[in-house]
Amino acid sequence: MDDRGSGRPGPAGPGGRPGGDSTTDGGGDVSAEEERRVARVALTWLAEPGTRAVHRLVQRLGPVAALDLLLDGGSPDGWLHTTVAARSAAADARAVAAEALDRADRLGARLVTPDDDEWPARVAGLATLQLPDVTRRVDGETAPPLCFWVRGSWPLGEALERSVAVVGARAATGYGQHVATELGYGLAERDWTVVSGGAFGIDAAAHRGALNAGGLTVAVLACGLDRPYPMGNTALFDQIADTGLLVSEWPPGAEPLRPRFLIRNRVIAGGTLGTVVVEASARSGATQTARRAIYTGRAAMVVPGPVTSAMSVGAHELLREFPKARLVTGVAHVLEEVGRIGADLAPLARGPQRPADALDDDARSLLEALPRRGALGVDGLAARARVDVRTALRKLSLLEELSLVVRRDDGYALAPPARQKRATSASPTPTPTSPAPTTPALSRPAVGDARP
Repeated sequence: MDDRGSGRPGPAGPGGRPGGDSTTDGGGDVSAEEERRVARVALTWLAEPGTRAVHRLVQRLGPVAALDLLLDGGSPDGWLHTTVAARSAAADARAVAAEALDRADRLGARLVTPDDDEWPARVAGLATLQLPDVTRRVDGETAPPLCFWVRGSWPLGEALERSVAVVGARAATGYGQHVATELGYGLAERDWTVVSGGAFGIDAAAHRGALNAGGLTVAVLACGLDRPYPMGNTALFDQIADTGLLVSEWPPGAEPLRPRFLIRNRVIAGGTLGTVVVEASARSGATQTARRAIYTGRAAMVVPGPVTSAMSVGAHELLREFPKARLVTGVAHVLEEVGRIGADLAPLARGPQRPADALDDDARSLLEALPRRGALGVDGLAARARVDVRTALRKLSLLEELSLVVRRDDGYALAPPARQKRATSASPTPTPTSPAPTTPALSRPAVGDARP
């Protein structure tokens, strides 16, 4: 964002933006509501989003008084005092905030704060996020957001109410992109919002899968809404804004600096019900998102990949390091983790149904006793199967009805493979001891509404 600016914002205009008519006091100051909005923007500009000292001040004093305290040099934290002083030397924080609001108006974006009805309540859980063994400031400053910049017509809180994050490697393999697209499509098809970061690779594949299903997807950015990163996904971002939401904690004009991606990742993890990692290298930011999800109490899921793939090393390490991380292979597994308790259980994976699956022990023994070639009489079959002749005759009749054996002049023989194949395709409904086959994991299984 441009650091230049001067003066305090004028009276608020339509939608609470500075610059138009609004209810003012005798001195012409902006309304109390607009003062709070400007203060939240200014605080985010002075210190990066997630700064715990700022969040605590806002919780204790309110945004306006917290801003006044910091600008007067009253920071309780030495690092924060230095940061505020450096930023204030470059520009007036309130003027910068007013300019950002005007710029957002021109962009067709809006500011959402905790005072608004569409604020996503789930992000409040970030207040308890504490990562272990913190050595970098970015891993310790994980407080809830002060505000969001939003582009798109959906209410932000409603969009995130039933949401799942799908994240992963930028340099994704064809396998990873296929899985991410299937997950995005399947979740959106079941009225779940697909959240990701808009990056190349897995993120873009998940967004496109949701868009192809005609569903809702949200891209959480680490920069201003008017300069989305990467630029190569500009068309994708425009499409997301048309039918879903673009979201950022940074005001228009903010650059996509490296630390901001980790700051952004806490929102992806904390604002959704669960995070799915499709592919991740050993140093992938996607694994950091999953860790933030785990320590915020959200579901963390991992799609396994080839053990020979460098793009799955980080994903597999998550499964080894965190017992709470669940292995998932498709939409049904994801819904089991984030859906209604007891209502969204994934079906067990089974192979195709065969007529022989319903056989009892005696019938199966007779079938196994038949020679691979030629025929065998009833007495010989009974002896090989270790059953009496009467049982053998009864079970052989059953096997003949199932087209598994044929009767010849010289005894019984295995049915030709083509005949067995026709019998398999026309096999009756299996008995309770032989469960019906289920849809393969990576297809889109028919699951009912998982609305919690």
